[in-house]
Amino acid sequence: MTIRVATAADAQYAAQLCQWYVESAKTRGTGIAKREPAYVAQKMASGDGIIAFVDDELAGFCYIETFDDKTFVVNSGLIVNAEIRKGGVGKAIKQAVFELSRSKYPQAKIFGITTSLAVMKINTDLGYEPVTFSELTTSEDFWKGCKSCKNYSILMENERKMCLCTGMLYDTPEKQLVQLQVPDFAAFTPALPLAHVPAYDPETDSAL
Repeated sequence: MTIRVATAADAQYAAQLCQWYVESAKTRGTGIAKREPAYVAQKMASGDGIIAFVDDELAGFCYIETFDDKTFVVNSGLIVNAEIRKGGVGKAIKQAVFELSRSKYPQAKIFGITTSLAVMKINTDLGYEPVTFSELTTSEDFWKGCKSCKNYSILMENERKMCLCTGMLYDTPEKQLVQLQVPDFAAFTPALPLAHVPAYDPETDSAL
């Protein structure tokens, strides 16, 4: 398995990744935020995404966003090829995107909201803790991303205080970086230091 920071050259995979988001939402029957290929490609071009390949075939992706003057960073849009889930790919991607977040924004709080139990388990292993939405970013740009989720009405009915998603937060930059254990066949070289990476879900969560 190859895991690396995505670049503009990976824009060729953006449409396929967005189709996976749609298919995952239908399969799971729970809401996820819709992503457009142009937006995914922009994340790749800015060096804010992690992309994975298995046997040279696209295996998964995840990206980061910042809010509130870069004091909050979210790991969002985790997606894994449905044919190879439960093989450790999602966990490896989450490890790499977590390292990317800490490398680029070492003092930021890292957060996410998710309906996926698998993602919650990975986040917990990385040091995240479940929190109320009041402890997350108040940025309108973040919350308007939920508009394409079928559960958006539930979020708004509760004045953005709760929804079907669980909020998770990593807010102690001084914590020692956790190295998740992945199966041998899914092992990879940690992404840090990311400045030296050559240019180039388990399940999808709703806005992780």
